[in-house]
Amino acid sequence: MLDRLNEAMDHIERHIAADIDIEVLARIAHTSPYHFRRMFATLAGIPLSEYVRRRRLTLAAGEVLAERRSLLDVAVTYGYGSGETFARAFRAVHGVGPAEARRSGVALTSQPRMTFHLTVEGSTPMEFRIVDKAEFRLLGYRTEVPIVHEGHNEAIAEFTASIGTERLARLKPLSDQEPEGIVSAVEPLDGSQRSEGSLAEFLQGVVSSATAPDGVAERVVPAGTWAVFRSEGEPPEAAQYIWRDVFGQWFPSNAYRSVPGPEILSAQPTGDGTRMNYELWLPVEHTG
Repeated sequence: MLDRLNEAMDHIERHIAADIDIEVLARIAHTSPYHFRRMFATLAGIPLSEYVRRRRLTLAAGEVLAERRSLLDVAVTYGYGSGETFARAFRAVHGVGPAEARRSGVALTSQPRMTFHLTVEGSTPMEFRIVDKAEFRLLGYRTEVPIVHEGHNEAIAEFTASIGTERLARLKPLSDQEPEGIVSAVEPLDGSQRSEGSLAEFLQGVVSSATAPDGVAERVVPAGTWAVFRSEGEPPEAAQYIWRDVFGQWFPSNAYRSVPGPEILSAQPTGDGTRMNYELWLPVEHTG
């Protein structure tokens, strides 16, 4: 998978001045456009569109500084229809306009070309199972939160506190299937972006076959296949590392890809309560 992903990166580099077709990239990587965007954002830390924009303007900056062509010629070469739109995009990345950069020789920002490599870590296998699950409902309380890859998520903490233990306790008896008990579910709002700070829908509640009581949100989830991963550790990093390892290691080496849908996390305290047992449910499909 990583070899095919790097072939897609080569394609981006060869066509950086043109429109990049996500369908073509997905075919090169032997996956879906959704999964390609999702995996790229997770591995690279920025959305694909932002990487392409930064690379395009990095190469454009080299031509601006070389002073061999007019600024308008450089703008047109890299897909900008006018000098004004090129100047705005250039300033957004480099902090100065192209004319100013050419005059003063100020320091500009460079986006290196990305390649992906597999890093082998430790000797502990990743525990997972594949589950075919009938249609179910997520019942609970929901809001929008920014994605935080590592460390405390203040928005989630504040929202969870605002729900209160009593309201969650009233929902718990409606939990009638896996994953059991109170769970949280997240779903990036643009369907594929996973960059730091991008928005996701967050729901805290239960997985159930019942309909939602008054005042409780309901999300009907269609039947499908789920990859289920287990981990134990200190919150919140242990939970966040599951996502990192699944997208960075498991997907590239297994014949599955992610599909749109909620990502459900069950967290149960263990021992003295300083550590948690986590179970992460991700909607997937087989690539075979």
